[in-house]
Amino acid sequence: MNLLSFDLNLLRVLDALLREQSTVKAGRRIGLSQPAVSSALGRLRLSLDDPLFIRQGQRIVPTDFARSLEAPLRGIFDDLGTLLSELDEFDPSATVQDFKIAGSDFFADMLMPKVASAITERAPGMRVQLVNPRPDDFVGTIESYAADLALTPLIELPDWVERMPVFKSQFVLIARNGNPELDKAVVEPGGVVPLDLFCELRHVLVAPQAGWKGPGDTALSRIGRARRVVMTMPVFSGVYNLVARSDFVALLPHQLADDIAPRLGLSVYDIPVSVDPATIYMIWHKRRTGNAAHHWLRSLALEILSPLDEMHNAANSTA
Repeated sequence: MNLLSFDLNLLRVLDALLREQSTVKAGRRIGLSQPAVSSALGRLRLSLDDPLFIRQGQRIVPTDFARSLEAPLRGIFDDLGTLLSELDEFDPSATVQDFKIAGSDFFADMLMPKVASAITERAPGMRVQLVNPRPDDFVGTIESYAADLALTPLIELPDWVERMPVFKSQFVLIARNGNPELDKAVVEPGGVVPLDLFCELRHVLVAPQAGWKGPGDTALSRIGRARRVVMTMPVFSGVYNLVARSDFVALLPHQLADDIAPRLGLSVYDIPVSVDPATIYMIWHKRRTGNAAHHWLRSLALEILSPLDEMHNAANSTA
């Protein structure tokens, strides 16, 4: 193919189609009518000698060849966006842009409500999605451009990924107010649950994938003990809602436990075993580091999340 004769504007159409998998939605994204997008798709098929998209129900699905172009195209447009953003002073209030953040539903409680307030006040043209990361593959989520940044415990990262520590999470035990086993043992909220009782209580485990063990079980195994895990759920919200309606208990990051306990009628207890705290990192593709809008998003996430340790420490110091 002769690059000099190729209409580079068609690449914008292809990128939009890969993002939206709909000619109508792709047109809205780049300001073209649906017939104009369909016409451009026809020209792309001729130029690239591939069908590119196959109709499947109400959407169009990319071929393997089209899918192979997705990441390189995003890289081209990201680099161009970075170049253009350096030419103009960035103004979040005048920016129209969509972002995706990959992370567990912990961040649905602890991040997104404040992001909503911030974009309403400071950047009304921005839209932000919280998306589920690929199971055990946060890097893949970044690489495939399913997310602009991800929030994850420390993992092995390739050299093209930037990372920044944001906060540490220690674990506490939650139980509904009036849990009969804790009341019988006269364990007050905020107190340490005795080890034998801790092991005997019926635990619910946050487990995005199959398995019956978590950080608490690792800590117990170091001292030759085990707890009674009777149920797993893939998300934090499922676990804490179940605990609020049963006599089960669960380990949660202290920030989330402190936030949801008053709303759901839960009590929070310290645990009798030392569980290694999780350090949460923000990760993103290096090519986005210099992008002004992306820098604004990272700064906003850091502004919201970095005080979380301080909140818990302050609460404990006044208890």
